[in-house]
Amino acid sequence: MEFVIRKISNAVAKIALGLEQEIALGNLQARRDWGYAPEYVESMWLMLQQDEPDDYVVATGEQHSVMEYVSKSFEVVDLDWEQYVKVEKLFHRPIDIDFMQGDCSQAKWQLSWEPKTKFDELVEFMVRADLDRWHRWRRGERFPWDAPNFPNETNLITRVLRV
Repeated sequence: MEFVIRKISNAVAKIALGLEQEIALGNLQARRDWGYAPEYVESMWLMLQQDEPDDYVVATGEQHSVMEYVSKSFEVVDLDWEQYVKVEKLFHRPIDIDFMQGDCSQAKWQLSWEPKTKFDELVEFMVRADLDRWHRWRRGERFPWDAPNFPNETNLITRVLRV
């Protein structure tokens, strides 16, 4: 399984470095509440510190479209996203929720937890991390990531290693 924001940041990095030419996506209008995983893990730790178990929503309280994520990602590498993004019906979910936004007020009130990383920071962080990883890969550093689970990366690695 590949999450769309990870798929986008990784593809943008590879496109910026000339390792790929395009990215295929589905519904660009879908809106989601995306947050920074280390902060979410912190919230989980805080939940475990409570005397009584409870249900909490861990979210940013903001929602952004896939298109916004794509646009911001390509801005990080100074490229026009419309030249590289292809929409394919294959990637449209048969049943999709158009709008997802969480309310973390209970976590804020009971756990004193709230997200700190804003959307633009998250996008930039992810794209720059992938750029760094692919720069290091081009210099010969190899990583134990799960490339065999991602056919486009397996094909890229095989193609580059043959050269």
